[in-house]
Formats: sequence, structure tokens, C-alpha cells
Amino acid sequence: MIDPWGSSIIDYEKLTEQFGIKEFKDVVSEIPDASKLMTRGIIFGQRDYKRITDALNKKEDFATMTGMMPSGKMHIGHKMVVDQLKWYQKKGADLYLSIADMEAYAARGISKEKSREIALNEYIVNYIALGLDITQDNVHLYLQSENDDVKDLAYTIGRKVTFSQMRSIYGFDNSTNISHIYTPLLQVADILHPQLEKYGGPKPVIVPVGPDQDPHIRLTRDLATKFNEELGFIEPSATFHRFMTGLTGDKMSSSKPKSAIYLTDSIKDATKKVKSAKTGGRESLKEQKELGGQPDKCSIYELLVYHLIDDDKQLEEIRNKCLSGETLCGTCKQCASELLEDMFENLESKREEAQKIAESLL
Repeated sequence: MIDPWGSSIIDYEKLTEQFGIKEFKDVVSEIPDASKLMTRGIIFGQRDYKRITDALNKKEDFATMTGMMPSGKMHIGHKMVVDQLKWYQKKGADLYLSIADMEAYAARGISKEKSREIALNEYIVNYIALGLDITQDNVHLYLQSENDDVKDLAYTIGRKVTFSQMRSIYGFDNSTNISHIYTPLLQVADILHPQLEKYGGPKPVIVPVGPDQDPHIRLTRDLATKFNEELGFIEPSATFHRFMTGLTGDKMSSSKPKSAIYLTDSIKDATKKVKSAKTGGRESLKEQKELGGQPDKCSIYELLVYHLIDDDKQLEEIRNKCLSGETLCGTCKQCASELLEDMFENLESKREEAQKIAESLL
């Protein structure tokens, strides 16, 4: 069982086998101008992505949907979702961005007012500063609590869901509050409502998520099938991206400041975290030179792969020099610090204008 509200998954192969997620590498060749997240294997799994490759290649309408539960600071690992949204926006997708304030209240006890504040200042501002154009007409940004279409659809689809089904998927028990039990139906409605007639009718929908969100995807696909005849829904597609390793070696988490680089960190604090991060280096300088480093166990190398270096040849050179022992961890940390400093300077320069745009949207 996967817990979407607290899971920390690291065995991607086991996950793929157990829940029937297909490998993403099998469809990369069919994607026009695939992004680096796709080609580098950061997006590792998919469900029914052929619907999306068909839409991309035939230039047909499709939508991309994502949700944000405003419960904490946005860290650099969350940037992966923004990068995917930017890529799909360039490909002409309609974007649906849900602020899951009802889920935040039910699962974390966060008020609607606090959810709006966090979503505005931590998420929407950074989305805009990172380059996502939220002002376009085909971008739908909304609070769950204020979207009647989503709430009405959640009520409708609840008719074909039982408590025993919810318990088997999510592990709910007698101590789970009713509002929390209801929130997965809101997530399903978030994903399916772009197919309502009001929004253009049935169409392919892609949901980029971390693997901990697969229970929601499976429930949504099941309910889309059950309501196909009544509402015309088709099963949504999904991609699954790897979690970033935290700077301490565990999963990067908003609730663990030492593990994460927050997008609102000062440049000084962000680079300081990089310089103290856990690497894939050996225990001694002698071993490092003899055995080489371990980039696949290195949080600094991950930063380069996920966010800081676009050139594949440059990245391959860094990797090879690490494996051979030619490059030491201090050199990589210095490289990452300089690139991160450039990234954060760019973010800071855009955040003030992004704040004005965000406040006009919510």
C-alpha cells in the first residue's frame, strides 16, 4: 500500500512491478522534442501515455492537470513539476492547476485562509518566477473550495465508491475523519473535470506526479471507466518522476530544512546547504582517487542532472571524471554552488513581478 500523504518511495523497480506502472523509456522515442526530464530517466514510469503521444504528434487537444497541497515551503524538488508544466504549455496543452485547500484542511488541519496564503507566496509566485505563464486563457488556476464544478463532480462520482474500496486503497480506518476520506474524490474530480462539456468535453489528460500519488491515479482511472457511458470520460494518463534525494541522503522534504533547498532561501543559505551536502564520495581521498566516486548516490550530482546542467555532454564528462576519481567532491560542490547561485539570482530578479501577477489571479 502507498500512502499519498506520507510515503517515501525509493524502490522504483518494485513499485513498477507491483502496481503495473509501465516504463517511460519505452515511449520516449515517440515524443517530439522530449524534455531532459524524459530523456534522462527522471520521469521513469507512465500509465497510458500513448494517448498523449498521439495527441502531441497529431496536434490534437489535450490537457495537463496538477495539484498543489499548500502545506509548506516549495523546495527545488518541486521544480520538476513546473518544468513539466512549462514543457506541456509549449506543446499547446490546456493547464489545470488545483490548489488543494480542502485536502490541506482535512489531512493537515490548515485553514482556507492559510492555504491561500501559502499557495500564493510559496507556489504560484515561484511557478511564475520559474517561467510558467499562468496568465494565458487556457490556464485554469483555482482553489478546490471555490470550484463548484469540482465539488459537484466529486459528489457525483462518490456514488460509485464504497468505504471498503477507499480503505483498501488508502488504509483508512475507524479513526480517519470523514473529510479526509472524502478528499480523494476531490482529487479524482480535479483530474476528470477538464473533460466536462463546459471545458470542451472528453480529451486526453496527462497528470505528472510522484509515485506516491499513484493511488489517486488508479482510483481516477477506475472511476473514469465507470462513468464513461454517463459522462463520456476517458481514462487519464499519468507520468511518474523520481523523488530528489535530500541533501542529508534521505528524501528531500519541506518539513526537513536540512534536507531541502527552498526556492525562497537566500543565495547565501542555498549555496551553504550545497557545500555541506552528502555526496557519493569515498571515506578517504586515497579511496576516492583509487575507486572513484559514486555519482548515483550523490545529492550534488542529482542537482546537476535534475536542474542545473542542460548539456548532456557536459554532464557525461562530470560523471566520467567522478567515476574515475579524477574529480573530487569539493570541485563538484563548487560547480553546483556557482550554477545554483545563477539560478537563484534569476529567481530573485523575477519574484517581485511574479508576486504582483499572482495577487491578481487569486
